Amino acid sequence: MTGRVFLLGDNVDTDQLAPGQYMSGGIAELASHCLEGVRPDFAETVKPGDVIVAGRNFGIGSSREQAAEALKLLGIAGVVAQSFAGIFYRNAINLGLPVLTAADPSPVEDGDTVWLDIDNNLLDLSDKVRAVWLDPLPDNLKILLADGGLVPHLKKRLAAERKGKKA
Repeated sequence: MTGRVFLLGDNVDTDQLAPGQYMSGGIAELASHCLEGVRPDFAETVKPGDVIVAGRNFGIGSSREQAAEALKLLGIAGVVAQSFAGIFYRNAINLGLPVLTAADPSPVEDGDTVWLDIDNNLLDLSDKVRAVWLDPLPDNLKILLADGGLVPHLKKRLAAERKGKKA
């Protein structure tokens, strides 16, 4: 699936991703205000398959998992950044949202058409016949993402174990 790039800078925090004043309204309302402080049109214009490309420290701030959940609900295919806050990174993986690092995402421009290829560790810039190389994800994290996150992965694993014990 191809999508567009939403290019962001450094230090995008969880308060931008999941604004605190909307926390009591549920995830759909929260997602409708995602990134409005830095990209007022984001929630209205993002489409499934779009990719966020950012600088350093993406997801810094509080540990609210709703920050990653809002991006997933909006259909973001993944986030590529130079670095992530540790808690945001783990929350995203656990929710099944791909988060990948790239040492130099500078060839990417806002609005570029891209395809996120996790298996081959690249962000394919379709319009520019170029790619940005991504740091590879460990196989265990690729499996978690393929299963849809930690909870679906554990359910799948437990079901397989039960089936194996009954055999």
